[in-house]
Amino acid sequence: MSDTVRIDKWLWAARFFKTRGLAREAIKGGKVQLDGHRVKPSRTLAEGDRLNIRRGDDEYEITVTDVGDRRLSAALAQEKYVEDPASQARREAAAEQRKLDWQARAERPRRPDKRQRRQIVRFTKR
Repeated sequence: MSDTVRIDKWLWAARFFKTRGLAREAIKGGKVQLDGHRVKPSRTLAEGDRLNIRRGDDEYEITVTDVGDRRLSAALAQEKYVEDPASQARREAAAEQRKLDWQARAERPRRPDKRQRRQIVRFTKR
């Protein structure tokens, strides 16, 4: 096993992205930063490097602990890095807030359905 690996290949192996192509596009789009700087997909990664990864609404701050380039199961892939506890807390708080926002939208009154319209018509015609 080598002590360095391409960053796009590592992101795929660590299961942050489903394909290397998606990982490459995220890196080119500035969604992945190494030690606070934008990088190219071919940049090599070593143990101890700090990555900031934005994926959708989630942002991860991780430290690389294993530079293996093999894609393993999700449980084993999580052993390739250590996430900053503050980052994990922010992600969980944001997920909880999104859940609460969704519930608030779901409880919002909607237009009446067919049955309710019939009841309104019956009530107003009398």
